[in-house]
Amino acid sequence: MIKAWFAIPFWQRVLGAFVLGVGIGVLEPNVAILLQPLGTLFINAIKMVVAPLILTAIVSAILQLQGGEGLGKLGAKTIGMFLLTAVIASLIGLSVGSLLDIAPQGELVAQPDYVPKDVPGPATVFLNFIPVNPFASLADGNILQIVVFAALVGMAINALGEVAAPLGAVFQSGAQVMFKITKWVLELTPIGVLGLMAWTVGSYGLSSLWPLAAFIGAIYLACILHIVLVYGTIVKLAGVSPWYFFKAVFSAQIVAFTTCSSFGTIPAAHTAITERLGVSKSYAGFVLPLGATINMDGCGGIYPAIASIFIAQLYGIPLEWMDYVLITLTATLASVGTAGVPGTAMVMLTVTLNTIGLPLEGIAFIAAIDRVIDMIRTATNVSGDMAIATLLGREKLVKSEQ
Repeated sequence: MIKAWFAIPFWQRVLGAFVLGVGIGVLEPNVAILLQPLGTLFINAIKMVVAPLILTAIVSAILQLQGGEGLGKLGAKTIGMFLLTAVIASLIGLSVGSLLDIAPQGELVAQPDYVPKDVPGPATVFLNFIPVNPFASLADGNILQIVVFAALVGMAINALGEVAAPLGAVFQSGAQVMFKITKWVLELTPIGVLGLMAWTVGSYGLSSLWPLAAFIGAIYLACILHIVLVYGTIVKLAGVSPWYFFKAVFSAQIVAFTTCSSFGTIPAAHTAITERLGVSKSYAGFVLPLGATINMDGCGGIYPAIASIFIAQLYGIPLEWMDYVLITLTATLASVGTAGVPGTAMVMLTVTLNTIGLPLEGIAFIAAIDRVIDMIRTATNVSGDMAIATLLGREKLVKSEQ
């Protein structure tokens, strides 16, 4: 029985669990809600490995990339690609939102307990990068601060040479240990996906989504277009068939979709791009934590663009061409500027609405279904991380691809 289960391709096991979870949520919502602990178990297991995996993987990556000029050029290319796709994501979001009538039909009720997010100032954003206590950052799972600390450790070990070589060997061995533990944890993916999807569908119910169906549909459409067209083109430039790419990363996309966590998807994404797409482990260990921090095509590009148009339509406020330009600029810059700030998507939307003068109270109308939207936003973000990693960090052609 166990052998037969593992004989099924991993992505098929994950997809089957996804469909089963949705089915249970629709047919037996009360039972579906009781399955939430399965999803919680999976998320806890992922959280267990994320912080030590990122620490050891980034230090190991910098040691293998030898820091210095090579790492600097690679980092600049990576960030440049993130910014480029963020601009394109904003333009796609604006196009879809403008072409479709996404204002709700009938009366829409605001979420009564919604509290607007505070927009952090530049000083707060800057201070969020620096860990006061690196061990506390590891314990709290503050990924941005872990990334900064790990980068400093890796560069210091490189600078010291032979004196720090034993510590470098410890981190490299530690990265291999974490990769192995991660593989074990990922075997829980079908169970976690089943529990999370059953709970999500059972909790919300399809009927609760109808008043905002056009808004949700516009975001899903824009995200899917961005994933297929933009990321498909990127991997094609890397010499990879888009069909093969999406098949290779499908399980990681499902993990992102169900957990709504870019950081939590790092282990699944790392396995997908290194084992199935030939991306070097050193670059994967560098780009995925960086992408999970600042690459926000779904949260910072598409979502603020469509949500701004939705709120403008809701309040009957016309938008000028300059407003569209400001939405694109602020959404792109905010995706980097609010990195590491809790509730990033809402903070980005708050920044955008403030910039073009739309009422922040409009967020209360869409806050209740944020979880449903966050699923596709996260899947888009993670897909972008993996596509850019495939373009810039691919070492060799995968034999099974040919």
